[in-house]
Amino acid sequence: MTGSAQPAATAPTLRGVYADDFLIGVALNTAMVTGRDARSGEIAARQFDSLTAENDMKWAEINPQPGVYRFDAADAYVDFAQKHSMTVIGHTLVWHSQTPRWVFEGENGQPATREMLLQRMRDHIFAVAGRYKGRIKGWDVVNEAIADGGADTLRDSPWRRIIGEDFIDHAFRFAREADPEAELYYNDYNLYNRDKRARVLTMLRGMIARGVPVDGVGEQGHYQIGFPPLCDIEEAIEDFAALGLKVMITELDVDVLPSRGAAGVADISRREEFEAALNPYVNGLPEAEQARLAERYASLFGLFLKHKKHITRVTLWGLHDGSTWLNNFPVRGRVNHPLLIDRDLRPKPAFFSVLEAGK
Repeated sequence: MTGSAQPAATAPTLRGVYADDFLIGVALNTAMVTGRDARSGEIAARQFDSLTAENDMKWAEINPQPGVYRFDAADAYVDFAQKHSMTVIGHTLVWHSQTPRWVFEGENGQPATREMLLQRMRDHIFAVAGRYKGRIKGWDVVNEAIADGGADTLRDSPWRRIIGEDFIDHAFRFAREADPEAELYYNDYNLYNRDKRARVLTMLRGMIARGVPVDGVGEQGHYQIGFPPLCDIEEAIEDFAALGLKVMITELDVDVLPSRGAAGVADISRREEFEAALNPYVNGLPEAEQARLAERYASLFGLFLKHKKHITRVTLWGLHDGSTWLNNFPVRGRVNHPLLIDRDLRPKPAFFSVLEAGK
């Protein structure tokens, strides 16, 4: 079987070969779970046993205005997962991005007070996590709260400025109240970087010491084809597992395009100017690069399998190359090829290398 052919219905699947190791997940969009993109939905249901809404469970989508909740899209993911025996991961309850401006506003143009913002946080978490109580395995409760550099541990977000450094504790306690059975995760990028990881480890140790209900860490796998080295990724897995927490590899993709900026910084606000040299594979990924990508994925999954005692889930951040956020990050309008399935919904050599690694 070649990378240009869709696996037959009787062929091994990702969810099948990894069934005894960890959940194999994927981030989907609305069309894929509502039937508007039925072919993508069929592939997702066949290959993966866990799903995450890439955007549709974020605050701006569910609760765009005070008192206005729009659950139709989020409901579709939960219904799709139930129909196809998939686990749902909720993403995300508290984040500095994709949160409406009104959340942080008070009266007369002033910022919200601490008490006001805490109440809004609680109301939102209870409305959302409470709605799906018993139907969602776990939540990314707080996303990307740690600074990338500088003297501060925490990012200078409105959550921190208004509530204070204990906003994370409150978010996790509210989430535990809203759904006592759901697993609660902290999710962040660039955790293979020792400096940033040290900040996260310090935060988590403090939370554990204070009795804050945190169950696991999502290590966002926004990697490049040649960076970071596997030893750095492995060290991060071991460090978080040593805290007694579950480890998940989340948002996994492998960027094959060149970039001028710092590798691994997946801050959604990062932008670089377009130039042709940064967009070399408009007409498809050359065979040699396909082989490099396949080798990279095989190495990554080999590492994940080595640590399957601690890793409970690996989630690809997108189903196919046409739907990846990396087509527009950090440079808008490029053609990226970071996933296991191409734009024509055909499995790439990387797909088969991951399949083979799991056998």
